[in-house]
Amino acid sequence: MDERTTSGDGRPARIGEDRTGGDPRRNEPNERERDQRDEGDQRRDERNENDLERADRRWNELLQELRVAQTGVQILFGFLLAVVFQPRFAELGELDQAIYVTTVVLGAATVGALVGPVSFHRLVSGRRIKPEMVAWASRLTIVGLVLLYCTMASTFLLILRVVLHDALALWLVVLMALWFALWWFVIPLWARSRTSD
Repeated sequence: MDERTTSGDGRPARIGEDRTGGDPRRNEPNERERDQRDEGDQRRDERNENDLERADRRWNELLQELRVAQTGVQILFGFLLAVVFQPRFAELGELDQAIYVTTVVLGAATVGALVGPVSFHRLVSGRRIKPEMVAWASRLTIVGLVLLYCTMASTFLLILRVVLHDALALWLVVLMALWFALWWFVIPLWARSRTSD
């Protein structure tokens, strides 16, 4: 018994014609396929990459940045740990020893923040949340850079106080702190604001 069907525009459907509007013999996409294709195109940016491809690229870029930062942190933290075993450390006053302890704590916190993205990646790997992981790793890296900035300033203060023994040490530390802040934070944020506009 022949059953009559209708196509998407209300007319009787021909044999082999898709009811949703596409014709399989002509390889024409139906309405649902066109919507899915449009949605996929909208999720691609000017680099012609989807969300997962963008997350992979951002993660690789972040790894390169972390390698640079972690190398500096390791050298600095190793220096700080060695200072306490030097004979002259016992000659430091209470204020200088307090600055040293603060510097070591800041250095340890910096290591924790900058190594955090690696641990984060390992613990959530395979959970299919890479875009979210990259966002969290980026935040941890920014926290690590701020802590590294504080560690550098505190280290400069400790060294210059021991070497100079006068108020010039504080002014030099302020000058260097402003120099670091200019290139690490001010100029990048200024460039970011111009781009967003």
